Amino acid sequence: MGRKSRNKILVPEARQALNALKVEIIGTNKPEDAKFEVAKGLGIPLEDGYNGQLTSFHAGKIGGKIGGSMVKELVKIAQENMKNGQ
Repeated sequence: MGRKSRNKILVPEARQALNALKVEIIGTNKPEDAKFEVAKGLGIPLEDGYNGQLTSFHAGKIGGKIGGSMVKELVKIAQENMKNGQ
């Protein structure tokens, strides 16, 4: 596959929970499959391995969809926790 992501989780212990959230939001069995599901839904030809034919625009659409959905859900959870006094 391509190079590793530069994104670093500030709390490494949160990796498992973030992967579970990604699976839930995107609707896949494994977090690694999320980008392929999103790409398929957007009509972007993402394949396992080299994807040098993709433009940065298309790659951004895939990552943005995943990250944006996760951030929306995390904000929603935080708002609910604040509302409930947690």
